[in-house]
Amino acid sequence: MTIRVMLVDDQVLLRTGFGMVLAAQPDMEVVAEAGDGVEALEVLRSTAVDVVLMDVRMPKLDGVETTSRICANPDAPKVLILTTFDLDEYAFSALKAGASGFMLKDVPPGELLAAIRSVHSGDAVVAPSTTRRLLDRFAPMLPATGQEPRHTELQRLTGREREVMVLVAQGLSNGEIAARLVLSEATVKTHVGRILTKLGLRDRVQVVVLAYETGLVRAGGGHG
Repeated sequence: MTIRVMLVDDQVLLRTGFGMVLAAQPDMEVVAEAGDGVEALEVLRSTAVDVVLMDVRMPKLDGVETTSRICANPDAPKVLILTTFDLDEYAFSALKAGASGFMLKDVPPGELLAAIRSVHSGDAVVAPSTTRRLLDRFAPMLPATGQEPRHTELQRLTGREREVMVLVAQGLSNGEIAARLVLSEATVKTHVGRILTKLGLRDRVQVVVLAYETGLVRAGGGHG
C-alpha cells in the first residue's frame, strides 16, 4: 500500500527537500502540498491523504489550528508535526489538538521515513519520554485538578487498565510495562488497545495528554 503524504510548510525549499526524500521511497507518494493552513484545508477537501507533515508556524492559519480542524473530522489523516525546537509550546498545543506526534525539522531522513510509516500504521511517533518532558514543561497550561482525577471517562477503565495508562504516561514502552507488571508484551498491547477504544483516543500520545489533563499523572512523573 502506498502512503499518501501531504506537505504543509511555508518554506518552499523545505517542502522540496522532504518531497525528494519521500519520492525515493517505493511505498510513499507526495500527493499534495500547501504553504499555509488555509490552503491545506482547502486541498484536503478534494485530495485523499494518509499522513500530513505539518509545520506549526505559518501565515494565515498556523499548524495548531489547522491540526485541530483536520482531526475534528471522521477518518481524518494522521498529522505529524514538524518543529524547530525540541520543547516547543506549539508542539504541545498540536498534540492536544490531535496530532499523532512531532519531529524536529532537522531529523535524519531515515527517522522521518520511519515516523511516517509508524503514524500511518496507527502508532505514535514521539517517544513517550519525550512527550512527557514536553508536558512536564507546559503542565501549568493544563486545567487545574484536585487530588483525584475528575475525568469521568477514566471510570470506564479497569484497575489494570488504569495501571497501564499511568505507566504509558510515565514514558514506559510496552516491553517495560510488561516487565513492571509481570505481564506478556502482547497482553500489555491488548490493554493499551482497550484504553484507546474506551477513551476514544487515537494513539499513545493522546493517552499521555489525557493522563496529565485529568491529574492521573502529574508534572514530574508522579501520579494520583
